[in-house]
Amino acid sequence: MPVTKSARLQQGATLIEALVAVLIFSIGILAVVGMQAFAVSAVSDAKYRADASFLANQALGRLWGDPANLSVHAESDVDVAGLPQGKRTVEISGERAVVTIRWQPPGGDEHRFVAEAHINANN
Repeated sequence: MPVTKSARLQQGATLIEALVAVLIFSIGILAVVGMQAFAVSAVSDAKYRADASFLANQALGRLWGDPANLSVHAESDVDVAGLPQGKRTVEISGERAVVTIRWQPPGGDEHRFVAEAHINANN
């Protein structure tokens, strides 16, 4: 049976449809990969913030455990394990204590967590 003129005009249409389908699928996969990368970054950031909060509260706990000697616990830029480029500073001013935890994730900006407490040495 001879190929008609309309059939000849349709040749390759299936190939174009398949290529468009592959393109749409590829864009979808790239979007999923991008969302996954963002999710991993957000989870890492949340972990660093939780660790910084724990470390600051741990430092305040040491101060509450020894309220008569607050000035002994003052420190500046002490390395902190568990945080990338983590540093801890404890400032004492009378009965006021401020603990600052700083860290900088790879390729990111510096972050800071500050916890403050009033510690009465008379109790």
